[in-house]
Amino acid sequence: MTPPKSGALIAIGGAEDRTTESAVLKRVLDLVPGEPFDVGVITTASRYPADAFSAYLHAFEAFGARAVHHLDVPDRAAAHDPAQLAILDACGLIFISGGDQLRLTNVLGGSPFLTAIRERHAAGAVVAGTSAGAAALTATMIYDGDAANALRKGAVKMAAGLAFARGIVIDSHFLERGRFTRLMEVGTTNPEYVGVGIGEDAAVVIHPGPVLEAVGPGLVIVVDSSQLRHTNVVDLEVGEPVAVEHVIMHALASGYGYDVKRRAFIHAHDEWPVPHEDDPA
Repeated sequence: MTPPKSGALIAIGGAEDRTTESAVLKRVLDLVPGEPFDVGVITTASRYPADAFSAYLHAFEAFGARAVHHLDVPDRAAAHDPAQLAILDACGLIFISGGDQLRLTNVLGGSPFLTAIRERHAAGAVVAGTSAGAAALTATMIYDGDAANALRKGAVKMAAGLAFARGIVIDSHFLERGRFTRLMEVGTTNPEYVGVGIGEDAAVVIHPGPVLEAVGPGLVIVVDSSQLRHTNVVDLEVGEPVAVEHVIMHALASGYGYDVKRRAFIHAHDEWPVPHEDDPA
């Protein structure tokens, strides 16, 4: 028996168009297997969960979802609630809203609810996150760091994420909030990670490999520190400025991509690499 294929994984940079003209949300919904489908919106990261759900309720209804469910999981007790797990089990798209990514990992980490999301994803459901929901999709995530002062030792705070994707670190609202130095600092201390800075109204589909596919009118910036030649970060005290030599950056417009494993830019009309079936996202 052939095992089910994992569903798509999409990270959105935030502030995406939520009308029926939205290239980003349209791409997300196009990846949902089968019709009709249910959508579950997780608002755990938000301070205003009702408002966050309302915004996506209208958007997903307009795109033709059969039902849109509010997966209201504000605390760890709710992450053990069988009623929430039952709703999740019906969803072909699991959408994680923005807010505070550390709240997401604190509430969901190690819970039956997170286990159920992983099981649904492995069974073919699409998992997408926007803003904080995107940043938390990776095994290691940024949760804090002032962009104006980020390239100083220890200025960028990192923690374990939800681990749907490995080998990359995602930063959202990237261009609009000037977060280049955040991913540069990540690269100085963890050169094996590829930094993925997603602008507003932009997204990446994270194919197995991982291979990144840019979507939407915004831009995606890739920060590759694997060929780093020199940095003084090891010799510094916390708070001192970091020197960095030879960081490589790429800008991806919609239709372009990046092969993380091979550190290769993919042109819009290139043949996309075929991932090995065992390649992780």
